[in-house]
Amino acid sequence: MGPLNGIRVIEFTGIGPAPMAGMLLADLGASVIRLDRPAAAEAMNAGAGGPHMSEGRTVLPADLKSDEGRAFARDLVSRADVLLEGFRPGVMERLGLGPGTCLELNPRLVYARVTGWGQEGPLARAAGHDMNYISVNGALHAIGRAGGPPVPPINLLGDFAGGTMFAVTGVLSALVERQSSDRGQVVDAAMVDGSALLMSMVHEDRSRGSWNDERGTNYLDTGAPWYDVYECADGRHVSVGCIEPQFYAAFLEGIGLAGEDLPDQWDRPGWPRLRERFAEVLRTRTRDEWGEVFDGVDACVAPVLSLDEAPDHPHVRARGSLVRDGDRVVPGPAPRFDRTPGGVTRGRRLPDADATLREWGMDR
Repeated sequence: MGPLNGIRVIEFTGIGPAPMAGMLLADLGASVIRLDRPAAAEAMNAGAGGPHMSEGRTVLPADLKSDEGRAFARDLVSRADVLLEGFRPGVMERLGLGPGTCLELNPRLVYARVTGWGQEGPLARAAGHDMNYISVNGALHAIGRAGGPPVPPINLLGDFAGGTMFAVTGVLSALVERQSSDRGQVVDAAMVDGSALLMSMVHEDRSRGSWNDERGTNYLDTGAPWYDVYECADGRHVSVGCIEPQFYAAFLEGIGLAGEDLPDQWDRPGWPRLRERFAEVLRTRTRDEWGEVFDGVDACVAPVLSLDEAPDHPHVRARGSLVRDGDRVVPGPAPRFDRTPGGVTRGRRLPDADATLREWGMDR
């Protein structure tokens, strides 16, 4: 049933981090109703594919520009524990569904807002996408190889790590606080804030003088030869992350360089020579051959698997981190709970709308 069994969430349709937050709350057992435009909701309920990460929860139609649609939304709000929206600031207010209105209807409501720039500030109402948010807080600048341009990490860092995960953290924190105060509150989850917070370790290292502002020159950004990705004989790659001395020693042993006169691991001027030797040796065998060499060895070496290969890795398969469902791959639920496990809500028919409404004490 999941640890959030009994929690009711109303999700207003959006893209990116907000629907992923709705997906995670549903995976954890919450009853989530997703409001969408009437034509889109009817299409999804008829079996059509919806927007990204919109599966797994009841989809109901609501024309929020009509009095009837807004009245229906307010009725849901009055019964919900959580409201989740990802519009630009001011949109919900113009629809008559802003925090003031909704918290007056339901003082115990947790009103979660996830945006790129946040609810206030000079850029609050500006357009943007993941890479824009991580550009202005320095995170994107730090990602890439020395001498090359910054490399956007798909949209993992801004949208989902900086947005979704902090929105869900905010929702869960507000639900816990509500137990003592009996009051809801507004959660302002901004991707520019969340992704900045994820850079805490880098900022701490900079304050200690152990992190350069030049990307690709530091110990975790491919600057160190023992924390990088190397090409193998078959053109595929292995990741090497042997930071601790015992793991580094096991790595040198595994690639046959333990007895060679090499620079010290933390001798920065010697890093180019180490990198050259590591690359030279690792190109002598295929990726899977190196996988066999380091199987069961604590050297922090792993094969870099493709999206097609990853679900079949023994550890990934054993944990259900990725599950094959016909011709698609579905990530498993996370985190895990020993007593109230969550479940995957994707890859199946949408929950019955009438049954969900009855559960909420409503009907059509």
